[in-house]
Amino acid sequence: MTQKHIGILNCSAPFSKPNAKDALDVALIMGSYEQSIALFFQGDGVWQLINNQSPQQVNAKAFLDTFSAFKFYDIEHIYVCEASLKERNLTDNFHIDNYCLLDQDEFSDKLHQLDVVYKF
Repeated sequence: MTQKHIGILNCSAPFSKPNAKDALDVALIMGSYEQSIALFFQGDGVWQLINNQSPQQVNAKAFLDTFSAFKFYDIEHIYVCEASLKERNLTDNFHIDNYCLLDQDEFSDKLHQLDVVYKF
């Protein structure tokens, strides 16, 4: 059986609802089983990557620091929608490294190359 290429599409802000934490948990679980995982950040999901957030101000857990564990789970394919950053007047001042900033067409092309996409 061939391995499926799985994408996790992050579209939710980090502390607005549990979607962002759930997406992270799924990525790490799948990574621990050596699945081929690619992470995508689009829309409000790009907020998950921004440096120096203060979740304690909204009584939320600081789960974003866990993104640093990606390398231990062989999660190496991380794609960010450039248009989503521009729409929110954000720069790519992220708390992770080794991501690929893509325009909308490239982002869509990468998503369509996958066998399965989970949207959070």
